[in-house]
Amino acid sequence: MGITAYVLIQTEVGKAANVTASVRKIKGVASADDVTGPYDVIVRTEADTLDDLGRMVVSQIQAVEGITRTFTCPVVNL
Repeated sequence: MGITAYVLIQTEVGKAANVTASVRKIKGVASADDVTGPYDVIVRTEADTLDDLGRMVVSQIQAVEGITRTFTCPVVNL
């Protein structure tokens, strides 16, 4: 995989566990964990290109019921 990114997710109250379970089923999601703090779920994704990553986030991850906001952080190798 060419692009790795972390997607930080805010959910509706009480929906984090359901969102995590749903997001784990999406192709390209390497891991998804419930967390505390300003975000409710953190997802590690892998995609061939930046465009593929964008399509995954917009058309699949953001479509999961209970998600209110996402923030995508592509990994850079310095």
